[in-house]
Amino acid sequence: MISRRQFLKVGSVAGVAVVARPLVAATALEKPGDSSLPPSLARLKSRKSGAVPITREERHERQEHARKLMSENALDAIVLMSGTSLNYFTGIRWWGGERLFALVLPAKGAAFYVCPAFEEDRAREEIANAPDGERPDVRTWQEDESPYQRLAQGLKERGIRSGKLGIEETVRFFFADGIAQAAPQVALVSATPVTAGCRMIKSAREIALMRLACQVTLSAYEAVYHALREGMTQQQVEDLIAAAYGQLGFPGEASVEVGEYSAFPHGSSTPQIIREGSIVMIDDGCTVEGYQSDITRTFVLGKASDKMKTVFDIVHRAQAAALAAARPGVECGAVDAAARKVITDAGYGPDYKYFTHRLGHGMGMDGHEWPYLVRGNATKLAPNITTSDEPGIYIRGEFGIRLEDDMHITEDGAELFTPQSLSLEDPFGKA
Repeated sequence: MISRRQFLKVGSVAGVAVVARPLVAATALEKPGDSSLPPSLARLKSRKSGAVPITREERHERQEHARKLMSENALDAIVLMSGTSLNYFTGIRWWGGERLFALVLPAKGAAFYVCPAFEEDRAREEIANAPDGERPDVRTWQEDESPYQRLAQGLKERGIRSGKLGIEETVRFFFADGIAQAAPQVALVSATPVTAGCRMIKSAREIALMRLACQVTLSAYEAVYHALREGMTQQQVEDLIAAAYGQLGFPGEASVEVGEYSAFPHGSSTPQIIREGSIVMIDDGCTVEGYQSDITRTFVLGKASDKMKTVFDIVHRAQAAALAAARPGVECGAVDAAARKVITDAGYGPDYKYFTHRLGHGMGMDGHEWPYLVRGNATKLAPNITTSDEPGIYIRGEFGIRLEDDMHITEDGAELFTPQSLSLEDPFGKA
């Protein structure tokens, strides 16, 4: 799936090409120790040895937890197809398409797979590392046959001729419709109580991977910050970020917004150049063994105006207020309210006038997942939930400031995986 910054890049590449100036460092993206990199990037060392993968045993535990949640929610089975939840429960990475490849995980009994016959060998390679990889039940279908009949037959063999079948929320409509027609006595319902119920609460291994991802992202941002020069384009800065991630050993990317375009929370397709005294906003993260980071740093190349400093201070206090409010048992909407009150009381309200989006979103294998820190969400936080904490103030025609770190709900409060930014002129505290 194309990310928001890739989408914006497509729209702006022609314009950037017109104004881009040569930058030797941008041509050396994944060559650790490359002498053509700026010194701050060349000093970065790979962190790959610190990433401990999720094991088959943990995925087995996830499937057992899913079965428990199925029983609690009166579901007889769930269907997973290509995407993050399939990867979460099995380790299988499968690209989408119009051909049905699915895992059916019953509340009772063995799981089974439905697979295109010509893809069986590839499927078995992927399934080999899944919890049932030693003796998987794989049901294949030829191009002129119905995969839905294979799936319905598997349900019948598991004793599921009626009841409720949970469909993972990203499954495309025509797949769900095909299942409904092949198994008309089975009610298709949402599998989200199971998938979100499992994925929202992170294990110690998941927390460790996310913490590392956040540390890697902050290291990349800091190295790039020290390499910035007036006259650089967005593309040149994004190339530097890619180079930094290459040094650190993980794939990552970022969007870069400058000056008045930093007031667009998710960026603009307009080509931009960094000037002395302009706001620069860098947003996004990297992937470590399938787990995401999402961090925003906003700073100024040179001296910030008094207004910029005042707005930064308000946003900084709002982020701290959200962190202080977040703890087990607190509703998600209340954490948003804590940050929004600081911003509104400082004169940048009401409601979404300047702080135009929710406070945060869940983090994990997807950059945006459950739960969402937004007004009206009564979901209560629990230990080992992870979310972003990202208040912002966006003043159209002038600038925007957002500070984003990823937040971990602990047993009695919350922590940020990375330190809060210190100031617009010294965001990393090491000048």
